[in-house]
Amino acid sequence: MDRDDLAFAGAASQADMIRRGEVSSRELVELYLGRIERLDRELNAFRVVTGERALVDAAQADARRGAGDDRPLLGVPIAVKDTEDFGGELTTWGTAAYGGPAQRDNEFVARLRSAGAVILGKTNLPELAIMGTTEGPAFGITRNPWNTDRTPGGSSGGSAAAVAAGLCAAATASDGAGSIRIPASCCGLVGLKPQRDRVSPESLDGHWYGLSVLGFVTRNVADTALLLDVAAAQPPEQPYLTSAARPPARLRVALSLKTPFPPVPVHQSVQASIDAVADALRGLGHEVVEADPRYGRATDSLLPRYFAGIAQDAARMARPARLQRRTRGFARMGGLVPGGLLDKAMRDEATHAARLGELFRDYDLLLTPVSTRPPVEAAQWEGMSAARTMIGMARTYPFTGIWNMTGQPAISIPAPPTSDGLPVGAQLVAPADGEPLLLSVAAQLERELRWAERRPAL
Repeated sequence: MDRDDLAFAGAASQADMIRRGEVSSRELVELYLGRIERLDRELNAFRVVTGERALVDAAQADARRGAGDDRPLLGVPIAVKDTEDFGGELTTWGTAAYGGPAQRDNEFVARLRSAGAVILGKTNLPELAIMGTTEGPAFGITRNPWNTDRTPGGSSGGSAAAVAAGLCAAATASDGAGSIRIPASCCGLVGLKPQRDRVSPESLDGHWYGLSVLGFVTRNVADTALLLDVAAAQPPEQPYLTSAARPPARLRVALSLKTPFPPVPVHQSVQASIDAVADALRGLGHEVVEADPRYGRATDSLLPRYFAGIAQDAARMARPARLQRRTRGFARMGGLVPGGLLDKAMRDEATHAARLGELFRDYDLLLTPVSTRPPVEAAQWEGMSAARTMIGMARTYPFTGIWNMTGQPAISIPAPPTSDGLPVGAQLVAPADGEPLLLSVAAQLERELRWAERRPAL
């Protein structure tokens, strides 16, 4: 196989090739380390590359394979977002305010390594995972492989840039208000926000008062399904990889361009791309009908938890004085959230979720954009205050955070790109425990739209 083809093959295919003896883990690690050396100077996807450690782990994986070990990710090189504890390495959360090295792997990383994954390094994120871009004074600007003047999104922007550029087979990500789906959208990747507590809840410890979940960014649906099978703390009766391989029955899909809050028009190029996904669904035999969720005041149960969660994270930092000015502004806003308002936001979640869930009495899935615009500039909100940044992000990424509040699963898949080649993400939202359905229809759309064949011109 051509070396570029091998780099972009994805986790599931690489696991199969290693299992069949067609490639070694060491060969894959050396391939990716070479690509990181050449390409990441401009992209800045990685905060740290743990190359020597990865080569040792790869040698161990190859020895295990030779002895007949059949772990699902044996020898597959992946990257880890720098919010996860990888024993012996710093966990910086994108800031200079970090403490000492992690004493051990957290549950999420431990599951992946136990399944045989080899970790190449830790990827960049904006400070405290706040932003929908990946930039900050501690570790610089991370850039989009499709257009390095644009952002790869955030907060899992380093992970998305690394996967899109073929610097790793897949990467971990997390999502508190869109931080898996936004980078997937910006970088032409698959990004599933799983059901709340589906993946390693012990690693999150109630992060952002229950808004945050863990997951992955990948090039194709099979990779996401395989990784979810490995990482899920509450796996389904049928493996997710099996669901991804099985086409869905005929579906009724609601299409909505209405933003929850504030009301924002969707850019014409994004609307055209989402319409193309709707047409593809119709061509596959599904019914697509324009219908809007009853959002109401659902953001009342989202925003207090988001701001208070940032304040909580800032207070936990070992050196909080080193936080950037904008982050301190977000933390001050969070510190002003009264305890009673936070309690009400938590209590009212069920009411808002029930109202939004009424849509799924008549429809199997909801289709929306991920963002109102194509990927914004790489440092779109750099140097701005917390308030101005928040307004800008609310107008750009209004479609994602509501589903963190409800806790139900949602996925970003690559829609047809804009006329100038910029990626666009389509969001599919399912009822509770709907990951199998999302993976099934996403895989069907992948075969139709052929997004895994597209690569950035690096």
